[in-house]
Amino acid sequence: MSTDEKTLKQQEVLRDVIEGLSKSQKEIPSKYFYDQKGSWLFDRICNLKEYYLTRTEVSILKQNMDEIAELMGPRVKLIEFGSGSSQKTRLLLDHMKNLAAYIPIDISRDYLFKASTQLEEEYPDLKIEPVCADYTQPFDLPEYDWEYNRKIIYYPGSTIGNFSPRKARQFLKLMANIVKPEGGVLIGVDLKKDREILEDAYNDDQGVTAAFNKNILEHMNRLVDSDFDLDAFEHKAFYNEEKGRIEMHLLSAKEQVVQVDDVEFVFKKGETIHTENSYKYSLDEFEDLVSKEFLVQKVWTDEDEKFSVQYMTVL
Repeated sequence: MSTDEKTLKQQEVLRDVIEGLSKSQKEIPSKYFYDQKGSWLFDRICNLKEYYLTRTEVSILKQNMDEIAELMGPRVKLIEFGSGSSQKTRLLLDHMKNLAAYIPIDISRDYLFKASTQLEEEYPDLKIEPVCADYTQPFDLPEYDWEYNRKIIYYPGSTIGNFSPRKARQFLKLMANIVKPEGGVLIGVDLKKDREILEDAYNDDQGVTAAFNKNILEHMNRLVDSDFDLDAFEHKAFYNEEKGRIEMHLLSAKEQVVQVDDVEFVFKKGETIHTENSYKYSLDEFEDLVSKEFLVQKVWTDEDEKFSVQYMTVL
């Protein structure tokens, strides 16, 4: 990344943070969780006993991978949003027929290229072209003269739940425009269930999720001229049943003033920074959410219907 690109990135982050902290409900966009440390912490979260999402999704994939690969067909250009360490992706790479190319996309440059290098060693015959980008915004895919039948986006982990329904619809439109014509999306969707199961998943006994949540402040201190005191904030996560979502917040443990660049933000004791939402859906609710852009072709769930993997084709 050039010096000019770094400067533009810092300006964008600074603009996002100042805008978010200026709201009546202070917030920081959840995309800033994912620096190298944040990505590493999230991988640890995925292995926690309380965090059912990853192991349930992996189990669904393993049990149905042959059918999934058959539905997607041969010569696919596979585009993964938020690829991280690409652990789940290996199941697809091992089962898909004559995969044309794999394009992992992630906002964390160091983590992305480290994971891609490892995949290139494991799959030497596969075309792999990593793209460092904020995939929630329009971006350019690499243009190569690769023959392929269709483009399919892989979007695992129920990350679609981090968007409000309104923004999710906008994002679905962006995905549809990328895979048109005749493309599709393989997506993980977390389902509505007992409050206790949901809240335990975001409040683990080891405090890994708390460290992940606080790391967004540490990331800000590195990216922009801010002085967040991590010890002065506490992790808070709860299920908002009315809105059908888990909310993650950082609660100010005392009255304090935080400096961001040349702007001061006053925090009352107990005031929070809203860092993330994770919406949960029924199968019917999600089908309705995607209905303007996609047709849900197939849904796979675990026997307790905690989680779903869905394959959708563009309309």
